[in-house]
Amino acid sequence: MLVELAVGDAYGAGFEYADPKLVADYNTLDAYIQHPTHLGVRPGAYTDDTQMTLAIAELLVSGEAWEPAQLADHFVRAYHRDPRDGYATRFQQFLDTVRTGADLLRRIDPSSDKSGSAMRAGPIGLLPTVDQVLHYAEVQARVTHNTPGGIAAAQAAALAVHYCHWQLGPVSDLPGWLGARLDPSWARPWRGKVGSKGWMSVRAALTALTSSTSLSEILRVSVAFTGDVDTVATIALAAGSRSPQIEQNLPDALLIGLERGPYGSDYLRDLDARLLAQFA
Repeated sequence: MLVELAVGDAYGAGFEYADPKLVADYNTLDAYIQHPTHLGVRPGAYTDDTQMTLAIAELLVSGEAWEPAQLADHFVRAYHRDPRDGYATRFQQFLDTVRTGADLLRRIDPSSDKSGSAMRAGPIGLLPTVDQVLHYAEVQARVTHNTPGGIAAAQAAALAVHYCHWQLGPVSDLPGWLGARLDPSWARPWRGKVGSKGWMSVRAALTALTSSTSLSEILRVSVAFTGDVDTVATIALAAGSRSPQIEQNLPDALLIGLERGPYGSDYLRDLDARLLAQFA
C-alpha cells in the first residue's frame, strides 16, 4: 500500500494545480515529470502526503498509544529527519520552527478543513473494525484539522481502505457504503477540477477508484481531474492497492523511478510488510 500511494503522490506532484493542457499532454504514465513551478520537488520524489502517511504507519506498528501527543511526535520526527518540499508553505514554515510534538500541539491552529488529515489516513483503514477506523481517523485528524470537514474527510479516506482491505463488497458499491455510514454526499460522483478541501479530494478519489479496474487507470483518472491531484491519487491508490478486484499494474517506469534513499522505496516496502503483517 505505501509504495503504491507514494507512486500516486510522486506522479501527481508533477501535475498539482498545473495547466490543464500540460495534464492532457503528459498524463501518460510513461514517467514522472517536473512540475513547471514547484522546482523543489524533483521527478519521482514524494511529498507531504506520503511523509505524513509514514508517520501514521510508524505509529501504528510501534505499539505506542494512539493519542495526540504520540501523533504529533511522529509528524515532527518524520519531517525533521527528512525535510522536503511539498507541504503547504505556511505549514512547512511552521514545521521548520517546531522540534517536539508537545510544541506542535501547543502552537498549532488546528482549524483547517483542507486535505491534510485525509491524505495520510490510509493505513488506519487496515484496522479490523469500522468503529476503530472512525476513532483512529478522528483522533489523528484533530491534531491538525479539528473541524467537521477535516474529520469527515479523514474518516472517509480511511474507510475506503478498510472496505477494500477487508473485502466488504464490490468496489463499485463503496461510495454507497460510505454514504450509508457517514453522509449521503460521499455517494455522489466527482466531476471537474479538485480544490483544496478534504472532501473534494476524497470524493474525486472515490470516483477514480470506482470507475477504474486497475491501478494504472485509477492513477490516470485521478490526475486527469486537475487541481489537487497528488492528494487524489494518494488516497485512491491507497485503497485500490488493497483490493483483489483491482489489477495491480502500476507501470514499471514509475515503480523503478520512485525515489530511493533512507526513506525511499526500500523503506516503504519494509514498512508496508510490517504494517500488513500486523493487520493481515
